[in-house]
Amino acid sequence: MKATLNKKENILRASLELFAERGFDGTTVPMIADRAEVGAGTIYRYFENKEALVNVLFQDCVAGLSDSIRGGYPEEGTVRDQFRHVFYGMVRFASDNIQALHFLDTHSGARFLNADSRDRFDELMGFLHAYARSGQQQGVIRPLPAHALIGIVFGAFTKIFTLIRSGILEETPVLLAGIEESCWSAVRQPAE
Repeated sequence: MKATLNKKENILRASLELFAERGFDGTTVPMIADRAEVGAGTIYRYFENKEALVNVLFQDCVAGLSDSIRGGYPEEGTVRDQFRHVFYGMVRFASDNIQALHFLDTHSGARFLNADSRDRFDELMGFLHAYARSGQQQGVIRPLPAHALIGIVFGAFTKIFTLIRSGILEETPVLLAGIEESCWSAVRQPAE
């Protein structure tokens, strides 16, 4: 049983690496098989096709990001406390698997995502939209569309972690605190 789990885990790991590096269309089942060190036929024992595989992977990544962001969320905290929690939840997720962050960033609107994948992603976005609306109602968050606010923070965040991954930046607590403060400044309602 353990060898079976390892094969499936190896297939998912290899798929994530390749989809993050090459995208869905640039990745073939034989490439995944080579990277996972299994026969191509083995992949089809676990997944009906490449689309089924990418959807399982996408749902796993969304669940991981959601768990990182929502776990321990300070419901009764200030809008600022909640923002800090979400930011450092993204840090935990990215630090554990930068490829999953890149994969979600590049595949979240993909044509091949099935209804379950879209629903799970929409649920996570709904949580973030509710946060933005609440902050706007309290006069703390800028009155921009939630998608724009999320794009400002998530776009900057993914770029910073790409620079960390490539070795251009070193991930330190001081750097992360500065980035978190900068992202907060970008979405908070300025004091008048």
